[in-house]
Amino acid sequence: MEFRERLRELRTEKNWTQKMLAAKMNVTDDCVHFWEKGRSEPSVRQIIELSVLFEVTTDYLLGKTDY
Repeated sequence: MEFRERLRELRTEKNWTQKMLAAKMNVTDDCVHFWEKGRSEPSVRQIIELSVLFEVTTDYLLGKTDY
């Protein structure tokens, strides 16, 4: 599974909208939308923030592992 798919899956599991995630990450909802569509990618710092928010490893978030 790719990053964009994992991000969407994790976000929907928490019942967060793109706008809610954007607010937590201090980015625009367009930014989250682009991440989920694969049009852009978050910075390393943002990937770490996302992993903390979703309580998963960065490897899981990036699709390197399934746990």
